[in-house]
Amino acid sequence: MSAEATSPYTPGSSEPVLSISDLRITFSTDDGIVEAVKGIGFDVAAGEILAIVGESGSGKSVTSMSVPGLLPKTTKISGQRRLEGTDLGGLSDKQLRKHRGSDVAMIFQEPMTALNPMYTVGWQIREALRAHEDLAKSAANARAIELLELVGIPDPPERFKQYPHQLSGGLRQRVVIAMAIACDPKIIIADEPTTALDVTVQAEILGLLRKLRDTLDTAIVLITHDMGVVADLADRVVVMYQGEIVEQAPVAQLFSNPTQDYTRRLLAAVPVLGQRPEGQRLLDDPGQVRTAPATAEEAAAAEQIKAAETELQAHIEEGASALEINNLVLEFPGKARQHKIRAVDDVSLYINRGEILGLVGESGSGKSTVGRCAIRLLKPTSGTVSIAGKNITSMSNKELRPLRRYFSIVFQDPASTLDPKMTIGESIGEPIVLHKALSGKDYTARVTSLLDQVQLSGHYRNRYPHELSGGQRQRVAIARALALDPKLLIADEPTSALDVSVQARVLDLFLDLQQSLQFACLFISHDLAVVDLLADRVAVMQKGKLVEVGTRDQVLHEPQQEYTKRLLSAAPVADPALQAQRRQAWEAGRVAPVAD
Repeated sequence: MSAEATSPYTPGSSEPVLSISDLRITFSTDDGIVEAVKGIGFDVAAGEILAIVGESGSGKSVTSMSVPGLLPKTTKISGQRRLEGTDLGGLSDKQLRKHRGSDVAMIFQEPMTALNPMYTVGWQIREALRAHEDLAKSAANARAIELLELVGIPDPPERFKQYPHQLSGGLRQRVVIAMAIACDPKIIIADEPTTALDVTVQAEILGLLRKLRDTLDTAIVLITHDMGVVADLADRVVVMYQGEIVEQAPVAQLFSNPTQDYTRRLLAAVPVLGQRPEGQRLLDDPGQVRTAPATAEEAAAAEQIKAAETELQAHIEEGASALEINNLVLEFPGKARQHKIRAVDDVSLYINRGEILGLVGESGSGKSTVGRCAIRLLKPTSGTVSIAGKNITSMSNKELRPLRRYFSIVFQDPASTLDPKMTIGESIGEPIVLHKALSGKDYTARVTSLLDQVQLSGHYRNRYPHELSGGQRQRVAIARALALDPKLLIADEPTSALDVSVQARVLDLFLDLQQSLQFACLFISHDLAVVDLLADRVAVMQKGKLVEVGTRDQVLHEPQQEYTKRLLSAAPVADPALQAQRRQAWEAGRVAPVAD
């Protein structure tokens, strides 16, 4: 692997918008100096979309954050970062602030942490505008509403007055994008800009970014793990691994003829809609996923966790469905005299023990709300929810507590679900402590085993969430959810923050664990290829209602509803030529072609 790859792209005679050369970034941690970026370099021309891909922790996001100067003060940075000829490395914080937002803008990976929960989304967009432009409050408000409409948010005047927690993950991400494009920056650094978006909104956002490039000649640096998005949007691709650039090429060349083994492995790990791998495995080497304990201590801890199931048997009915929802309705109160908002409208579904049900639909369709109602994080307005035959709809917290060992949840946004004051080991072990399942050496062995199952080495147990990348934090959240070997798992976008190679390992882990433990799973996702890989049955939601339910083959390969067909047409594929055809079909309102 070369420390600095030579770009095959020739942007022209003009100076690039962004030029990075010999960039080196190191962090000081309790485990010593970590060299995150090791002398990389690339240029980005005006109107060019450059994608940076690679595993979680490869240095993608760190590189992007160094451009506007958003890394911690303890970070050591060397090399050059030039924005239209200006050396950013020589600027003070005050000087950098003039460039942030107006010249270089960021679209962050996790919208819940990028937005201030104390202010309405409209206020936050308005302040971003007024920080760089001389606008009256009324003019800034009008522009903010226009931006919300531009990024596809329904009812912009009403959303303008709402707070981040009142929006779905996809809507929050669109607000972040609206803030980024507010001042027409010369370059946008988009760090996983479509992570939280369903496929239809993702297609619209990618179209918006493409329009910005075409009309404003905006340069875009796209950091993503979604190779379908890369195929759809990028002109050129930089592949990173362990802080180095291993390959750099135009997008068509990289997909059709990758020169490096790592790039080939990365592309091979991408799940493809309609091409479910034989044996349901993405990785060629089954040994990369270990589900059996490696040591006697880990084996003993696993057996002790399993033995505790005898206590659970008194609270469940044998033979009953793992989850059964009947006529579920959930309404949120409206303001003043406004009507109530019906987020879930008469939804009925079931999941048998050992079955995986995929739940798909657009952002705001009610998918996550159903998942939260399923384990009583939200109390339904009407209808019933039964877990293992027990109606939990009106149970008190005391009555529900013994059943909480039966189910678990992986949330969509790992940064907001991990306590920043707890180490990774403490976060993973918290369910074990709360249920008094293990202690001493058994507890330590169990945490070590869980870290290993999600491909994190033991030294991560003493780190804190802010020291991990987004993908690493998601793996920690998955490990915590598996701590008590649940029989029902609610997985709300559990792989949304993972790069394709780590996603492949985690999905293989899901399949291995599900097949060996036979837990039921409600798998909520906007990635239809992942649902195709995992699910036995698929349910499709639109505007709070179920519109189609059936086996995986029925729903994903022979859909009956126009809405389902539209979802499938919007899903990007990791093939630039085919994706160009699919995009044209999508824009024309036709059903898009699929891979052979």
